[in-house]
Amino acid sequence: MIRVLLADDETIIRAGVRAILTTEPGIEVVAEASDGREAVELARKHRPDVALLDIRMPEMDGLTAAGELRTTNPDTAVVVLTTFGEDKYIERALDQGVAGFLLKASDPRDLISGVRAVASGGSCLSPLVARRLMTELRRAPSPRSEASGERTTLLTKREQEVLGLLGAGLSNAEIAQRLHLVEGTVKTHVSAIFTRLEVRNRVQAAIIAYEAGLVRDAGTGSV
Repeated sequence: MIRVLLADDETIIRAGVRAILTTEPGIEVVAEASDGREAVELARKHRPDVALLDIRMPEMDGLTAAGELRTTNPDTAVVVLTTFGEDKYIERALDQGVAGFLLKASDPRDLISGVRAVASGGSCLSPLVARRLMTELRRAPSPRSEASGERTTLLTKREQEVLGLLGAGLSNAEIAQRLHLVEGTVKTHVSAIFTRLEVRNRVQAAIIAYEAGLVRDAGTGSV
């Protein structure tokens, strides 16, 4: 059973997300919070596997709460629930150890698959967030773009291809289909990419892919 903590200051949002998750076998919402400070306190009590945190909350915002959870509940994977226009928080969220980004308006299937992905040690990045991030980086390249480009030279040509598709939001299975590989081979490439780039998860790898200009088009899959 995947134990989930949900934090959002809007009651109707919490109710909607809870309704989606509780209809899925194997997922249980064990606690709800209306602000970040309460989320941290409830996480200490319930020890959830996944914490879904809104960014903008009173008392303590979701990203500050994510940083607190990294210290107090290192085994709790944090997913940030975002809205359009909040892409600017992604870099700060990565610094706080966030494992995923999902839009509140995402397809319910994306929410469920995202929770399952981070609970099993993976990450998730909504394809819509991926598109917005790619557009923003093209408009105003990050000062780290050159450094990220140099880091990707450590990868083989095939690994760069895999990284570009990973950054576009494709799952391992979708990458395998696109590159005509078996899924196990893609997993091996992804593991090698993490090691060479010294990143902890797929979201961090995706950011480097964007900054290095390896992402050509955002796909429709989950990270």
